[in-house]
Amino acid sequence: MRFFPKFNGYDFFPHGTRIDFMRWRDICFWGSIVSIIVSIALFLTMGLNYGVDFKGGTMLEVQTKSGTPADIQTMRNQLGGLGLGDVQIQEFGTTNDVLIRLEAQPGGEEAQQAAMKKVLDTLGDGFVQRRVEVVGPAVSAELRRSGVLAVTAAILAIMAYVWFRFEWQFAVGTLLSLAHDVLVVVGVFSFFQLDFDLGIVAALLTILGYSVNDTVVVSDRIRENLRKYKRMELRDLLNLSINETLSRTILTGVTTIVVLIALFVFGGSVMRYFTFAMLLGVLVGTYSSIFIAAPVLEYLGVKRETVTGEKAAAGARS
Repeated sequence: MRFFPKFNGYDFFPHGTRIDFMRWRDICFWGSIVSIIVSIALFLTMGLNYGVDFKGGTMLEVQTKSGTPADIQTMRNQLGGLGLGDVQIQEFGTTNDVLIRLEAQPGGEEAQQAAMKKVLDTLGDGFVQRRVEVVGPAVSAELRRSGVLAVTAAILAIMAYVWFRFEWQFAVGTLLSLAHDVLVVVGVFSFFQLDFDLGIVAALLTILGYSVNDTVVVSDRIRENLRKYKRMELRDLLNLSINETLSRTILTGVTTIVVLIALFVFGGSVMRYFTFAMLLGVLVGTYSSIFIAAPVLEYLGVKRETVTGEKAAAGARS
C-alpha cells in the first residue's frame, strides 16, 4: 500500500537542451586568457593586502564590559590617529566582541608591546582584553611560502590525476581552468586591496576542489560520448556533452551559492572575505569548466582513437 505519491524528480533543464556553447568559445577563451594576464599584472604591480598572518603583527581580541554593541566606527577614529600604521578593526562573533589587527611595528618586540598598550589605554576601561596573538616576521614569511606551495601543489596534483584518468589534452584544459579560477580571485583581491590571510588560502584550495569536480564531470561525459558517437564532429560532441551535464552544473552551483550568500549576509565580518572569495570562485569555476576546459580539447585536437583505446587495440591485433 502506497502512502505517498510517487515522485520521479523534476527536470529544470529539458533533456533536449542544445545551447551552442562552442559558438562563443573564441571570445570566452581569449577573454579568460586576458583576465589571467591582467590578474598577474595586478599582483605584480599592486601586490596583495596581506593580513597579520602573512606580514606579521598582533591580533588583539577585546570585549565590551557592559555587553552592549561596540561602536566600530568610533574605535576606528580613535585608533586610526595613534600613528601605528594599518589598524584593522572588525566584529568577531558577536556585536560586543571586537578583533583588532596591528601591523608589525618598527623596533621589534618592545615596540609591538608598546603599540598594544597604547591601543588598550586608548580604548579605556570600557573594554576587557580576551586574547592576544603575535605573529613574527619569520613565521609570517613561512606561512606565505607554505600558502603558495599548497596552492601550487594542489593544482599540479589535480593535473596529474586528470592526465592519468583521461588524456594530456584534458589535463592541459584542467590546468588552464584551475589557474584561471585562482588567478581571477587573486586579481580581484589585489585590485580592491581586500584583506588576504590564511582564510583566503583555504578558500582558494576549496575553489580548486569545487572547480575540478565540475571539470571532471564534463570531461567524463565528453570521453563517454567520444566512445558512443564515432562519427560526430568534435565541436558538436563538446556542445552535446556540456548540455547533457548542464542541469547538474547549474544546480550544484546555485545550491552552493545560496549557502554562501547566507554565510556572507549572516556570518559576520570575520567570514566575509572568505565567503566572498568562495562566491567568486564558484562563479568563475562554473564558467571555466564550460568555456575553458572544453574548448581547449578542440584547440588541441583530442584524438578519438586515443581516448577510446582503438589505436592501442589495433596495434595489439597487428
